[in-house]
Amino acid sequence: MSTEAVRETAFEWTTGHALATALVGAALVVAPFVLPQYQVYVLTEVLVLALFATGFNLLYGYTGLLSFGHAMFFGGAGYGLAIVLRDTGPALGMPGTFGGAAPLVGLAVAAVVGIAFAVLLAIPVGYLSVRLEEIYFAMITLSFSMALYTLALKNVGQITNGSDGITVILGRASLFGMPLVLYDRTTYYFLVLVVFALSMYALWRVVNSPFGMVCKAIRENPERTAALGVDVKRHRWIAFVLSAVFSAIAGVLIVPLHSVVAPELVNWTTSAEPVIITVFGGPFAFAGPALGTVAFRYLRWAVTQSPLLEAHWQLVFGTLVLVVVLFFKQGVYGGVAALGDWLAGLSASYRNDGASGVAAFVRTSVGNAADSLRGGTQQRSTGGGSKEGSQ
Repeated sequence: MSTEAVRETAFEWTTGHALATALVGAALVVAPFVLPQYQVYVLTEVLVLALFATGFNLLYGYTGLLSFGHAMFFGGAGYGLAIVLRDTGPALGMPGTFGGAAPLVGLAVAAVVGIAFAVLLAIPVGYLSVRLEEIYFAMITLSFSMALYTLALKNVGQITNGSDGITVILGRASLFGMPLVLYDRTTYYFLVLVVFALSMYALWRVVNSPFGMVCKAIRENPERTAALGVDVKRHRWIAFVLSAVFSAIAGVLIVPLHSVVAPELVNWTTSAEPVIITVFGGPFAFAGPALGTVAFRYLRWAVTQSPLLEAHWQLVFGTLVLVVVLFFKQGVYGGVAALGDWLAGLSASYRNDGASGVAAFVRTSVGNAADSLRGGTQQRSTGGGSKEGSQ
């Protein structure tokens, strides 16, 4: 392929992704004006969990380290925010200085303190954890997370309120004369959307930077990367801390949404959520965790609409995960990409051979899927001359 062709392909790739991003962004802006209030709440939760899973995936999908303890940063930051708002809320208000914006300033200060607490926790935990490999790394992160869960549950120092947790209720503020009801779902949705967009952009820049390229090299072959002169442990440590930062940002967003922080937010079950979501969505694509979050949360909501399915939620979701694993190697993202390839092949078959080409293409697709399930490796060519891209 010539240099000009390579440049043209790259331009088409970036243009297509930019268009998709713009369409998703426009839909997210319009959504709260057309959705019921409960669905605005669900969509806000989707944004927070998508940020949590994408931050986690910086460590898992891009660096190759599976953590079972990211709830310590997610919930730890949430606890930091809640404690600051509870104990120093009136002082942070500073009405004489910030006027009507004082509640918003107090929320921002509390969020910064919560994130800082998570980072201060991540630095020593990461330093110790990255010296271990594979399952040992996963187990030590789980151990640290469960230690924090125990401290929160036992109410050590009388600061976490034990199993009852800490209630967080946002108030009213004004910004440049515009009234803001922070506890209103639509208002808080747009606050979350702004933070989500900035954080996802920052994550995208990280994974596409030279540092991100080194992380991918470490994921693929840490021994060879180390032989090239890269300090593998140091890069893993930095990735660990950066992953904790974005998980902490998600943590300070989820607490005001749920209006409470409780020990369950730092429990191992919370750590399992980004793992499941990322595997479900596809860990080797930047948008994979976000797509996995959308599928996970809305499937969960759809199941609640049927009492029979709700009673067997784990079975339903387990079956869906099994289907994704069997048919799509890259999770939901891979499934969406495969569907796009399949539709393109279908369109090409119709243009080349009409209805007979479409029928031949569908037969070939079904045959290839059956071969894949049987473990067969032989691929059939399509009637339209193209190759079937889905598995």
